[in-house]
Formats: sequence, structure tokens, C-alpha cells
Amino acid sequence: MNIRTALGTACAAFALTVAMPAIAHADGATVTPNFTHAIPNIPGKSLTAVVVDYAPGGASPAHEHAKSAFIYAYVVSGAIESQVNDGPKRVYHAGESFFEEPGAIHRVSRNASKTQPAKLLAVFVVDTDDKTLTTPVK
Repeated sequence: MNIRTALGTACAAFALTVAMPAIAHADGATVTPNFTHAIPNIPGKSLTAVVVDYAPGGASPAHEHAKSAFIYAYVVSGAIESQVNDGPKRVYHAGESFFEEPGAIHRVSRNASKTQPAKLLAVFVVDTDDKTLTTPVK
């Protein structure tokens, strides 16, 4: 890749990230796009990162991700209670991580504390054409 192509790709990724606003959920979670970039050595795949800020007692509604999405989740601060598919509920503390397989349903995702905020970094490896990364589960 030449410098012009690399610079153009980086600028486009930055513009896309800046153009996407944070999404606040009524139940105390705010999702902010952090980064997105095509993976040059895996055609058709992109890496996308979002930061999820949870207010004390905040939660995300049950959801599933794009069918192509593999997700790595890292707890930046606080503690997050999580349940993926029918697995056990577990509390992850700052510095711990977990993952979600493609097609998984994230049944529980919430701040484990009623008094302190929490922050999660979610990194997606996803088909580049998948623009809707999260869909609520009814």
C-alpha cells in the first residue's frame, strides 16, 4: 500500500468515526464510536471499536450483533455484569475481558455497581458491508 492510499484510508476511517455520534440509551448506557478501519490483509473484513459508558446502575438492552461479528470486550473501568447466550452471568472488573462469537445474543450487559460508573471497549471484527452492528432482541 502506498502512502497516498494509506493516508486516504486513514482519513476516511477518521471521518466516518467523527461523523457517527454517540448513542445514548434510556437505561443508562452511551455508545460512542471510537475507530473503524478495513483490515488490509483480510479482504471484506473491518475492525470497529466502540466505547460503552454505563452510568451507575446503567444497562444496555438485550441485543445481538451482526451475524459476521466476532467481538472482543475489555472492561476499561468499573465492573460489568455480562451474560452471552445461555451461559452464566459473570461480573468482569477493570482489566478483564471476554468475547462473543458471531451470532451470539448478549442477554445481559450492565454496570455491576449502583454507585460507580463503568466503561467497556468493544472491538468488532465484522464484514465490511455490515453497517448495523447491534440490534435489540425482543
